[in-house]
Amino acid sequence: MSELLPADPALRLHQSTGAAGRKALAALDQLLVVLPHAPDKAAWQRVPEAARLRRQLQQLGDPATRGLLRSRLSGTLDAGVTLACLPASRPQQDTAFTRLKWAGETLADALGSRPRTLGILVAGLPPGQAADIAQALLLAAGAAAFRMPDFRRKPEAHCRLRSVQLLGLDAALDLRRIQAEIEAVNLVRWLTALPPNKLTAASYHGLVAQLSEHHDWSLRFLDRAALRRLGAGAFLAVAQGNGEPDPGAGILHLARRPRGNTRPDVALVGKGIIFDTGGTNLKPFRSMLDMHHDMSGSAVALATLLAMTRLDLPLAVDCWLAISENRNSPQAYKPRDVVQAANGSTIEVIHTDAEGRMVLADTLALASREKPGLIIDYATLTGQCINALTDRYSGVFTNRPALNELLVAAGRASGERVWPFPMDADFDEELRSQVADVLQCSPENEGDHILAARFLQRFVPASLPWVHVDLSAATRKKALGQVPAGPTGFGVRLTLNLLLDGQASLAPLLAPQRRRA
Repeated sequence: MSELLPADPALRLHQSTGAAGRKALAALDQLLVVLPHAPDKAAWQRVPEAARLRRQLQQLGDPATRGLLRSRLSGTLDAGVTLACLPASRPQQDTAFTRLKWAGETLADALGSRPRTLGILVAGLPPGQAADIAQALLLAAGAAAFRMPDFRRKPEAHCRLRSVQLLGLDAALDLRRIQAEIEAVNLVRWLTALPPNKLTAASYHGLVAQLSEHHDWSLRFLDRAALRRLGAGAFLAVAQGNGEPDPGAGILHLARRPRGNTRPDVALVGKGIIFDTGGTNLKPFRSMLDMHHDMSGSAVALATLLAMTRLDLPLAVDCWLAISENRNSPQAYKPRDVVQAANGSTIEVIHTDAEGRMVLADTLALASREKPGLIIDYATLTGQCINALTDRYSGVFTNRPALNELLVAAGRASGERVWPFPMDADFDEELRSQVADVLQCSPENEGDHILAARFLQRFVPASLPWVHVDLSAATRKKALGQVPAGPTGFGVRLTLNLLLDGQASLAPLLAPQRRRA
């Protein structure tokens, strides 16, 4: 596999149902015990050395104010113990996001001694709540254990966790899905964090080619010559600033066709701007500093495809990655240029730093030609979406209003929270051009996240259901849910929840399009 992919072995997840045996406990370096806010006698029955730990917990005082109990198992077991009582909360406060946030904070404490093996014992909770807490802790462990890119000669000491043993539950969790979600989210985090001279357009292409071969995906690369033949002038306008030769810039089309499916059930489209200078409208220093993160949308699309493959889902999937840089050069595109996109629409350029919607316009137009049942695109597209939602939520936009409720529900259930924005036709008044079919963006910039979505919708036929995810939560200086500060991997678990857990509600919205095709 490519040297640009994570080298650390994946975290191993195991589960032993029922009471924790001495043999399982003896294999642990650290045990995390989770109890209700005010545990009763029955809650302690599956906790090893319960009497001693209970006395120690009582010595800490009021459950509402005490912190975590840190202790050790005695005798030959000798594992460290972190005992955590759940915080008191009203039902409306017990959400997937709050569970993940609590799990991330609790895991950070439990991993303070840098164990290699961790046991998680959830006791005294109703089965559904216990399963939810256990899942959150496993996801948090997967995020905490992952080693992000580090090119120092002497990297900082890192979490050494290699395996997690889940104990105490009577029913088995779907560890296969949890494992796939952990690996996919971490892949997004890794790729997003790679320096721009490591993840270049060419090396990104090579990495995707190796993944494609390994997972039996078909791969087609539309380079600049192919895009010229297809009339993809919007993408080419951005790419022309890269200079020649530029073997990496282009659109990668991956396809997964299980069980002989021919048409895609879903198309995943990702903005892959490897580095964004702003082009002719050059960004200032601080705004440009982390613009290697601007390819995060493509990483979400790629990692979601990977998770669906690992889970062997019976869905035919297309994945389209729009890969380029947005450079400042004598060849770079300029304000007031007029270019023609692959669907024939002409675009008057207003601001060269609105390059994301340019590359997505052609990529969406090409993805639409395959007539997928649903198109989802992911992009770190607008600062206005961050202004509207902060970096805790991401924005969603769709040409099917009935999808908004499902998207919000998927965000709540996954802990990757989203909020829908209006898509009324009168917003198009701000995008009227005197010389072309549409303005790339408005010079005034108000509501740019909405105008960007209205612009993109022009490149998706009205017959195809489409969702645009503006990834305002792609990176964060503080932790988000269970994920530590930095790139978050936001979007993978949202999509899996929508496509899998929301399948029954989603299917009727897509069925009319499938029947007409």
